Amino acid sequence: MATFKRFEGIQAWQKARLLDQVIFKLTRLPAFSRDFKLVDQWLSASGSIMDNIAEGFDREGTREFIQFLSTSKGSTGEVRSQAYRAMDRGYISNEEFSEVYNKALEIKNIISKLMDYSKQSDLKGIKYKSD
Repeated sequence: MATFKRFEGIQAWQKARLLDQVIFKLTRLPAFSRDFKLVDQWLSASGSIMDNIAEGFDREGTREFIQFLSTSKGSTGEVRSQAYRAMDRGYISNEEFSEVYNKALEIKNIISKLMDYSKQSDLKGIKYKSD
């Protein structure tokens, strides 16, 4: 696995950004947009996936990165659960549900692999490198 210089280079972050865009568009549908609480929760959870990857990376320590990846991974579950709620309430179609669910599951799997790799790495993080 490559060493990342910026969080924008992390595949999980890139895919989480695309997922967030899909969810944003879905929550703008007329019927859905009036369910303010679910809209807010879903947008918050989808944003949390990418934001926690970025924050963990920028803390520049491997343990912190893994901790934030774990939070990000948890947010993929929250996004999938909220997708069920959106579908059950008739806000999104089965096809839209499947798109969101599968994208979130893919991101979860990428994050899991990145966590496993990071746990096995001897690197402690760039903040621990001596000049």
